[in-house]
Amino acid sequence: MVATLLALVSTHSAGAAGPADRLDRFRALTKGMDPSVSGSLVEVYALLDGEIVESLTSGGVFASPAFLQDRLEAFADAWGGLAVRVLPLARTMVAAFSFTELPQGSTVRVYGRGRGQPILLTAFEDAGWPVLRPLPPSPNGSRQFLVTWEGAPAADGARPLRFDVVREEPEGVRVAWSSSALFPGGLIARWYLVRGTEITVRHEARYPGWTPGCDGQAEYEDVYRLPPGASTFARASRREVNAWHRDVHELAERVFAALARGDRTALGALVPDGSLRRQLPSTLRGEPACDAPPGRDGAVFIAAVADLHDPWTLTFRRTGGRWRLIAAAPMAP
Repeated sequence: MVATLLALVSTHSAGAAGPADRLDRFRALTKGMDPSVSGSLVEVYALLDGEIVESLTSGGVFASPAFLQDRLEAFADAWGGLAVRVLPLARTMVAAFSFTELPQGSTVRVYGRGRGQPILLTAFEDAGWPVLRPLPPSPNGSRQFLVTWEGAPAADGARPLRFDVVREEPEGVRVAWSSSALFPGGLIARWYLVRGTEITVRHEARYPGWTPGCDGQAEYEDVYRLPPGASTFARASRREVNAWHRDVHELAERVFAALARGDRTALGALVPDGSLRRQLPSTLRGEPACDAPPGRDGAVFIAAVADLHDPWTLTFRRTGGRWRLIAAAPMAP
């Protein structure tokens, strides 16, 4: 089968591309090219679009997913680091291009018939690596697929992530659902797993006192499922991880806010110990720092600052089912 496809590739290239073979032009164009430079990929993708459209126009085996995958892999081999995945739908052909070492320049391109002939219908672009997965048909029987956009990981391993359900329609395709609707500020994931129509993702939970790059902070582990015949993933469950960190810092923020407002009633409810309340300066604020988990005695120490530069340590302990501020003192110089 491979030998047959390679023979067809050779015949197809010689007959369709003419004296200047498209693959040769691709090699010449990409030699020494930096795909991270803005605008550098316009001609590259124009060549790849031309190759796919030409194959779809030829029809027969040339329009088959196996042929297209082999042909495009020849282009990927000619320019190391380019990854290609072809996914056929009912009326369209989808191709994902990405660079294995570079989170820029990736695209998911959809080809189908327009004006009576095969054309590029649309292209989706984002910073990150696209992963294509077929999904069961939509409520009206239309073919659809899941695109996972994986961003570059940070030093702690967390990475931007987005899930899109793309559905085939009479005039092309459209994004029927996106995780960006659930996470308008962006989804930063520790890890994720897709199995069939189920997505499990562990992600950051931003809240007052959250500090980038620190371990042991509150996170959520969500499970999303695509119901039969649907185009929208729905959350099936959520598990909290390290919820203590969020709870402690939410209490600390309420204390800081009451101090800043001079709200003695609110402060009295938050810090019942009168002698401790009198120690707290009105300028006390949280200080970004990584916190250790509760010790053997259940105490948690967090950093604060007063008068913009005087460091303090606040001590919290969970008693009676609630976190309470039990001590506060400026740090020794």
